[in-house]
Amino acid sequence: MNTEILSFENVTFTYNTEDETMRPAVENVTFSIESGEWIALVGHNGSGKSTMAKLMNGLLFPNEGKVKVFGHTMSEETLWDIRSQMGMVFQNPDNQFVGATVQDDVAFALENNGVPHAQMVERVHVALSQVKMEDYKDHEPHHLSGGQKQRVAIAGALAMRPKLLILDEATSMLDPQGRMEVIETIRRLRESTGLTVISITHDLEEAALAERIIVMNRGQKHVEGTPAAVFNEGSELTEMGLDLPFAMRMTHLLQEAGVALQEEHMTEDKLVDELWKYYSRA
Repeated sequence: MNTEILSFENVTFTYNTEDETMRPAVENVTFSIESGEWIALVGHNGSGKSTMAKLMNGLLFPNEGKVKVFGHTMSEETLWDIRSQMGMVFQNPDNQFVGATVQDDVAFALENNGVPHAQMVERVHVALSQVKMEDYKDHEPHHLSGGQKQRVAIAGALAMRPKLLILDEATSMLDPQGRMEVIETIRRLRESTGLTVISITHDLEEAALAERIIVMNRGQKHVEGTPAAVFNEGSELTEMGLDLPFAMRMTHLLQEAGVALQEEHMTEDKLVDELWKYYSRA
């Protein structure tokens, strides 16, 4: 039976509560996430998703409502215990590196938390293996590609054995190859460990791989559901400044051109597979 990992209960946050004209950055938002889920929180710039990330990790506290993580209401009293069970990977991997080598960097938080040396060595090895970066353990982080840097950042989070991994725009500064590396790493981790993942992003290609998507617009929850259900909102999403995944746009163009595709494809692999079957029958 799954347990609730994180929830927002009627959460509202305004940056300047003294300014009565200021619109809340997050307004009356409610949702919950269970253990083992991969949730994508998406929205354009200014939609409220960055503020929600700060509410999730206790950098901000709601003006109204509750944020609950691991069964505890987020507060100054519970903050550090909650954070110890949470891993976060941010937008710019260069801002996260502190070690001279990859393995030093992954070990940094473990050292700070007093993990015994032998256990630390084992955790670093396992975490780097999970993201397929064990062959780079002696490399300098700043000589790695963008995708490799983010995989090391993920390893650093995994070494702490978190119950929840939050990716805050973790692929937004990467080239297509780097994004693919990171997304494939997360997909593989979910399959092998059942890790709970929240991906905060404006990239619907990335969001399409999640089990559930929450779309934010002007601080409010616009829609929530499976990728297929959310992408059926097509025109509304594009009006909010979000692009449908490439595979869906290509599917629509092919259907308009007379290719009788049967499904709305959210990934390129599935689109290519149906095209191969379609032309093999022709």
